[in-house]
Amino acid sequence: MSLNNTPSSERTHIAFFGKRNAGKSSTVNAVTNQSLSIVSDTKGTTTDPVFKAMELLPAGPVMIIDTPGFDDEGKLGNLRIEKTMQILAKTDIAVLIIDASIGISEEDKRLTDIFKEKNIDYIIAFNKSDLLETIPTANENEIFISSAKKTNIDKLKEMIASLCSKNSHNKTIISHILKEDDVVILVTPIDESAPKGRLILPQQQTIRDIIDKHAVSVVVQPSQLKTTLSLLKQKPKLVITDSQVFAEVAKDTPDDIKLTSFSILFANYKGVLEQSVRGVKALDSLRDGDRILISEGCTHHRQCGDIGTVKLPKLIEKYTGVKPTYDFSSGTDYPGNRYKMIIHCGGCMLSDREMKNRLSIASTADIPFTNYGIAISYMNGILKRTIEIFPDLYSLLDK
Repeated sequence: MSLNNTPSSERTHIAFFGKRNAGKSSTVNAVTNQSLSIVSDTKGTTTDPVFKAMELLPAGPVMIIDTPGFDDEGKLGNLRIEKTMQILAKTDIAVLIIDASIGISEEDKRLTDIFKEKNIDYIIAFNKSDLLETIPTANENEIFISSAKKTNIDKLKEMIASLCSKNSHNKTIISHILKEDDVVILVTPIDESAPKGRLILPQQQTIRDIIDKHAVSVVVQPSQLKTTLSLLKQKPKLVITDSQVFAEVAKDTPDDIKLTSFSILFANYKGVLEQSVRGVKALDSLRDGDRILISEGCTHHRQCGDIGTVKLPKLIEKYTGVKPTYDFSSGTDYPGNRYKMIIHCGGCMLSDREMKNRLSIASTADIPFTNYGIAISYMNGILKRTIEIFPDLYSLLDK
């Protein structure tokens, strides 16, 4: 996957914070060498977060985010500050822009406290340093710059790149358990909810991961699985399926072939698998009227047979014999109300930090958290089989 085509969820998210007129937007433009944000002497020019996926040398593929001023005022100002706070859930690296001629304010101190609380690596960039008579000595994570004069912008980029390297990970979706020439069958239903002319992102990323390992990926629809298995001379290492056809695929996959789903693989890839396995048992204690949040990280158009709003509720009610109530969320909308449980998609459109932040919100409120694939396999009585590739999780099912 080229740098230009790297999904947003795989990019390091670098957000620029600070007060109005500290020079956030001009610094963003200087760092990216592009006019991404409108620059003006009028306070509050940036009214909404500005996102730009790009390659930032020497950091690599990143998502640059310019945020509204953290000292904005009035009713709209409060809404903009709320938007800025939401960005913190996405932020891997924060760059706090401070007007060097004014110094650190209470708002700046509040932001650094938030960065520390959320364990976000950050850089403090004192902008407009060209207005100072003498430049003070900078601490380790500080730098004096001038976005107007382009002073120390390259050094700031190097500091950002260093933190990008620190935040990078070498996790893989599936290739870590494969050997070269292993055969993997991917079951990808092409129905009314499938995007026209392409595979969905988790399918694409999984195929690429298999290819990078020099293993063999065989892509079929559910009705073709049995025939494909009979034609293969080499027994597949694994069958990976879309969660919504788990029951059908489990029947057609021999017991000596490992089985899992894209959703379960991505729960592991995003770092929330163990908690999702722990949380799934909340299904067994549901009662009539209990409120469940079914949440997705993307904002696709929901079809009449949508897995989140239609298939999951039907399966839950068939399995439990009760009638819960449901809230549905998508994209950045993730309500923090009290729920009996939360069932989340695989999170392919969300970064690790975003996914873990959602899990943290649930954990803080003592709400059981699980995901689509784990919930569906559990309700079909095949969860232990579908997490067999993660043997250290077996013991959780017996507690």
